[in-house]
Amino acid sequence: MRGAALALIALMTTAPALAVEEPEGYREDPYRAEVPETLKGVTVVDDDAAHALWKTGAVVFVDVLPRPPKPKLPEGTIYREKPRRSIPGAFWLPNVGYGRLAEVTDTYFRTHLAMMTARDRDRPVLFFCLEECWMSWNAAKRAREEYGYTRVFWYPNGTDGWDFQDYPLAPVDRVE
Repeated sequence: MRGAALALIALMTTAPALAVEEPEGYREDPYRAEVPETLKGVTVVDDDAAHALWKTGAVVFVDVLPRPPKPKLPEGTIYREKPRRSIPGAFWLPNVGYGRLAEVTDTYFRTHLAMMTARDRDRPVLFFCLEECWMSWNAAKRAREEYGYTRVFWYPNGTDGWDFQDYPLAPVDRVE
């Protein structure tokens, strides 16, 4: 019996991981988890391709990392939000990558995406967040399927992959 258990453990540790399949709708909790390698109708890019697109200056980069909630602090405490370091020139639209969006968040996303692309739904737009984060997957899917953008890119490695490649990062502010 012990030999069979050891063989099963060895098989479990050497077997390749199963690919994550695209869900029909949007992903909800947990958002920080392994992501699929694909997104139907969207071009998936790796670190080097994202960097090449960034260098062209022709692609709108959209960071969708959620804004962290303000902690409960004693009255009178000065709170300074930790700055978001992102891809230089990217627009930070926090909280638009959730599986379900409140009407106000959906309006915020639609309005600002239209503004950033000069209302051109054929303008290339790239979505990212962090590595193994479904927020950018959801946002790219929503831009393509619901908002009608035709040239959508998804960068699943996000700022983690960008930083690992030693590409530049810069502080960004939330788009108001």
